[in-house]
Amino acid sequence: MDTDNVVHQLAIRVGNRLREGRLLLATAESCTGGMVSAAITDISGSSAWFERGFVTYSNQAKTEMIGVPPELIEKHGAVSEAVARAMAEGALRNSRAQLSLAITGVAGPGGGSPQKPVGTVSFAWTNRVHTLCQTLVFKGDRRQIRVQATAHALRGVLTMLDEKES
Repeated sequence: MDTDNVVHQLAIRVGNRLREGRLLLATAESCTGGMVSAAITDISGSSAWFERGFVTYSNQAKTEMIGVPPELIEKHGAVSEAVARAMAEGALRNSRAQLSLAITGVAGPGGGSPQKPVGTVSFAWTNRVHTLCQTLVFKGDRRQIRVQATAHALRGVLTMLDEKES
């Protein structure tokens, strides 16, 4: 199965689950540049469960649009679980959604460091009660890293929804 189809199928599953739960999703994306939002809005009827998406590519956008404290970015770096958490919480605070996801990473080909090589992506998902954060290192070119991050973010929404039900 090609990666674009995987992302599409995940978006359908996320949409079905959110619709069933009468929940709205918000996104805060950096390195994926709106790929999650695009995958979601490719699904007919997504307006029933997708509230809004923030593309906060620059550090300034993270601060201005969703309230990520500049000191947090300075202390941990934009690619960190602390910043991903603040992005997810900020997306929720600045929307009517009950669930949000955030993605921030180094898609490459440049921008990596020994501590955060190309492919490093930090994620956060929150539902106002529980927040899950994770950092992974994906392999591949820029597009492959972004698509893998998009798929992982959608899988994380399903995980959050599973936890809510248990």
